Amino acid sequence: MANHKATQKDVRQAAKRRDRNKYYGKTTRNAIRDLKEIKTATEAGAKLTEVSSMIDKLAKRGIIHKNKAANLKSGLTKRVNAIAK
Repeated sequence: MANHKATQKDVRQAAKRRDRNKYYGKTTRNAIRDLKEIKTATEAGAKLTEVSSMIDKLAKRGIIHKNKAANLKSGLTKRVNAIAK
């Protein structure tokens, strides 16, 4: 365990951030899973904008890399477009 007050505070802050980041990541993964299960084009299109926004927020917060965010959004968009055909 840390001995300095500032280091102890940093440990507490890191734990909070880790829990928060884990929550955001898990929530987004669940939303992606739900989007993949949708079979109708209109529902999928509406859900895609919501999920894309969540993915962008993860990248902005530094939870995932911006290229991973782009790859996720690209794959989901392809899937939704395939449903629409």
